[in-house]
Amino acid sequence: SSGTAPFSFMGVPMSGPMEQFSIKTYAVLGQIGNFEIPITNSAVFMVLTVTVIFAFLFFSMSRAAVIPGRWQVTAELLYEFILKIIDDNLGEKGRVFFPWVFTLFMFILVANLLGMLPYGFTVTSHIIVTFALAMMVFLVVTVYGIMRNGLGFFRLFLPHGVPFWLAPVIIPIEVVSYISRPISHSLRLFAVMFAGHIMLKVFAGFVVSLGGAGFLGVFLALGAFALTIAITGLEFLMCLVQAYIFTMLTCMYLKDAHHPQH
Repeated sequence: SSGTAPFSFMGVPMSGPMEQFSIKTYAVLGQIGNFEIPITNSAVFMVLTVTVIFAFLFFSMSRAAVIPGRWQVTAELLYEFILKIIDDNLGEKGRVFFPWVFTLFMFILVANLLGMLPYGFTVTSHIIVTFALAMMVFLVVTVYGIMRNGLGFFRLFLPHGVPFWLAPVIIPIEVVSYISRPISHSLRLFAVMFAGHIMLKVFAGFVVSLGGAGFLGVFLALGAFALTIAITGLEFLMCLVQAYIFTMLTCMYLKDAHHPQH
């Protein structure tokens, strides 16, 4: 996405709130045909996300003790949190998916949090990233459902207890609903992070721009500052909530593949 031109509020110039989502190329690794292989801010923050996760888990558990420290407690709480979600939806047999689901949760959570840092970049505010994650979930669930249940997987499109004569109506609806899962799954995370960062940038811009616009400007800036603090707190909460929702939906989809007749 490209940046936007500056705009103004009450005659005070401000930078556009869309600039924070701009993809910037730092270097080019090479070229395949007519396509370049760039190193972008998005790619850098994805690598940084993975690095932070690895470092956090490695150093938290490298000196595991019976009486854990703060970092070990945090790591164990996250571990048990995801394990409980899997057990509640899939049972103990579903623990085979724990490494994958835990990785998804940690990647989204850390990527969201890194986007809250000054000069940070929120990779989950780009639909291409969230759609790639959602499509991966969709493919894993579909392949697993067919491998586990065979043709019985398609009973998912005719819920248990529905009269057979309603099948011509219910099945197309269920098929469309199933195919649209990657769209709804990705849009939810993208929309919340995208809209939240725009609001945060707008109100933070008001604070800076209105602070030097006289007495009325200072008064409005104080109000904008209070709202900025509130939105910042809400955004940190959304970082966790959206990672949880994405993970919960993933487990629910796996449950459908595990027990399609239900």
